Amino acid sequence: MSLFLLTFFLIYGGIHLYVFLKAKAAFAFGIHIGIYVALIMIIMVFAPIIVRFSERAGFEFFARLMSYVGYTWMGILFLFVSASLIIDICHFLIYLSSLILRKDFILLTPSARFSFFIPFLLSVVIGIYGYFEAKNIRTETLIVRSPKIPVEVGRLKVVQISDVHLGLIVGEERLKRILNEVKKANPDIMVSTGDLVDGQIDNLLRLAEMLKEVNPRYGKFAITGNHEFYAGLDDALNFTEKAGFKILRGERLTLAGLINIAGVDDPQGKAYGNSKDVPENELLSGLPAEKFTLLLKHRPLVDKSAAGLFDLQLSGHVHKGQIFPFSLITGLYYPTQAGFAYISNGSRLYVSRGLGTWGPPIRFLSPPEVTIIELVHKSIDSNKN
Repeated sequence: MSLFLLTFFLIYGGIHLYVFLKAKAAFAFGIHIGIYVALIMIIMVFAPIIVRFSERAGFEFFARLMSYVGYTWMGILFLFVSASLIIDICHFLIYLSSLILRKDFILLTPSARFSFFIPFLLSVVIGIYGYFEAKNIRTETLIVRSPKIPVEVGRLKVVQISDVHLGLIVGEERLKRILNEVKKANPDIMVSTGDLVDGQIDNLLRLAEMLKEVNPRYGKFAITGNHEFYAGLDDALNFTEKAGFKILRGERLTLAGLINIAGVDDPQGKAYGNSKDVPENELLSGLPAEKFTLLLKHRPLVDKSAAGLFDLQLSGHVHKGQIFPFSLITGLYYPTQAGFAYISNGSRLYVSRGLGTWGPPIRFLSPPEVTIIELVHKSIDSNKN
């Protein structure tokens, strides 16, 4: 078992134990009910593994059902624990105040049952809202001015999709809505910045055909995310190519003499021995410096040695935390987890919130987005078509 899986199950199992103790304190159930509750929680802890093996064995309906149940449970559980911890902190502060002030504040302390039901109701309400937010696809428009865009072209429109996570939960219905937004944008270039697929990718031929229907003037380009390696790199690359994308794995090119585009592998590939690990500064320094350079990189981390060698890095990966308050944690590692940022030496970064979901089919305060990037010559009025 990998260190990641071991850590995940230790943390996830610990969260279930915390919730079990909260439920027992609230309802004071006996040993028989406790055994049933514990068995359900054990099944939910190992639901991701059950889903994976079911899918591999060809039990697609059961795998899909277990995905929705297990991952929705995961999302509700996270929301419950987040709210419950706030109440626990309040309990502690009341207790500490009683010790310091030598006064009895027991009337201010909520009961165990109240402390269980408030987080439970809050997590269910947010979970239901978040389920629909995850389906509410928005478009975000970014205008980037640069003298490197040929004046005779005026502007180039790039559409970015990221973190679609096609698989058991995100399927044909969601992809159709995504592609409707892409087609409305009528892009010159389309890019996928990783995690186009999620986990096993059986029976996705129809989805590849849907993606292939989009044919921008200057082409479609994709890079690997961490989930391409989880899914099985060969199958993931085969799907992406069938969808009409040219995959950039430590590769660069100049499109129709207009702009440069380069893409790098996600570092997860190193753990699988499948990564094309090309230093970004070497990759980018070989491109014509007078042309606008677009860098596709799944994770929104900037290589300082490459700053100034690209004009705009497009990334994803973080989902803006996907479910608040998890964004408070992801924000500790990724300084820019969504939106636009200036880097240095003329380089810029844009991070997509992504379109699909990893794990829980829920988003809260992180709506999915199709990103429209207009690369405009600096002399062009952005209000003109």
